[in-house]
Amino acid sequence: MSDPAGATALSRAVRIGYGSGSVATGAFGTVPGLMLLPYLTDELGIAAIWAGVIVFLPKAWDVVLNPVAGRISDRTVDPDGPRRPWLLRAGLMLAGAFALIFAAPDLDGRWLEAGWVLLFFVLAASAYAFFQVPYVAMPAEITSSYDERTRLMTWRVAILALTIMLAGASAPVIRDAVGGRDGYRVMGVVMSVVILAGVLGAWWGTRRAPIGAVVAGGGSLGEQLRIVARARDFRVLLTTFVLQALATGCMLAGVAYVAEDLLGRSGAATILFVCFVGPALLLTPLWAHWGERVGKKQGYAAASVVLATGATLAVLSRGGNDLWTFVATGLVGVGYAGCQVFPMAMLPDVAAVDAARTGENRAGVYTGVWTAGETLGLALGTAVFALMLALGGYLSSEGRDLSQPDSALTAIALGFSLVPAALTLASLHWLRQYDLEPADVAAAQGAPGSAA
Repeated sequence: MSDPAGATALSRAVRIGYGSGSVATGAFGTVPGLMLLPYLTDELGIAAIWAGVIVFLPKAWDVVLNPVAGRISDRTVDPDGPRRPWLLRAGLMLAGAFALIFAAPDLDGRWLEAGWVLLFFVLAASAYAFFQVPYVAMPAEITSSYDERTRLMTWRVAILALTIMLAGASAPVIRDAVGGRDGYRVMGVVMSVVILAGVLGAWWGTRRAPIGAVVAGGGSLGEQLRIVARARDFRVLLTTFVLQALATGCMLAGVAYVAEDLLGRSGAATILFVCFVGPALLLTPLWAHWGERVGKKQGYAAASVVLATGATLAVLSRGGNDLWTFVATGLVGVGYAGCQVFPMAMLPDVAAVDAARTGENRAGVYTGVWTAGETLGLALGTAVFALMLALGGYLSSEGRDLSQPDSALTAIALGFSLVPAALTLASLHWLRQYDLEPADVAAAQGAPGSAA
């Protein structure tokens, strides 16, 4: 792979421009995970188990589609490079489809309305695949520097954290301010505008980013996937990240239920999001700086332990203890920041080493498989939480306030705390097997290394 960027530091404008794409990915990744399950169970009256299926199916479709999107972007020929054109094409479709997810008209049948949600969620998920995969693949091509990718991810994760806070905190406020189904409709439109802003920001902001002269890998998609699957460092890193995405999906799906059913006030959902993202906004640069000193793998492990500790403490939400629930959520946020910075900086290393060794660019396929795994993990997290609601006997309604049985309250607390904590700790087994070091990246690319 020819790399005109070399190891030259990227400009701040390019870093911010690239990071602004996280406004789109953060809003789409956060709001459905936060709002869609309660919309289905508490507004449309869909039973928890079926609501979980509806939320899961579009994400399962993405698992199939993401590697295809990566392969197509690898082979795209355009003066702006193989990735940037997809940011605009797919991003515009994503914003439009997202607004329609929560805009179901009164169809005199809860299953017809659920079908509307499923249809437009599938369309939005499809557009998201063709936006996110090229977007995540870009760092492997715009810089060959091991540490520069960490700095690039620092901007991305900081903007992602800010978006999660703003979108996650404001979405429930908008819904509650308007009220009822109209509240969900207005919230959907506002969030689609946020997504559009992120799409345009990433497309315009990366116009001066270096474009690597890459050669797409030969062979069929199946052959490419088999090659990627044999990459051991990628495989163990992906497993680690997917398990943590599953944990995050559980906690995200549980926020509204913890706020309303355990803490007794819907407004607590906004406070939970501020507690979650506030520390991340402050500490993301510190995680990145520390990672440059101790190594990405070591930093990732430490962040994972912090996240698991916070999730374990969140079991105190069962007793309706606001203070400790907020403290625990803040600790989760500290760990979550590192658990985004490090793996997203390690992924381009794996893809770039492969490209340097083989002379073929499979960054899109690597990224497609990666984002498919992340999507699957988040979707399974929501599905697991929905299953726990069903096993706990959670009572669905159509806009009515119902008193939930103790078994449902316990299920909410466990799905928000001990289950995510166990998944995060389990993921460390695979992280220990990751062996790629800065010297390996430097040797493969023929570039000066950087000490970890």
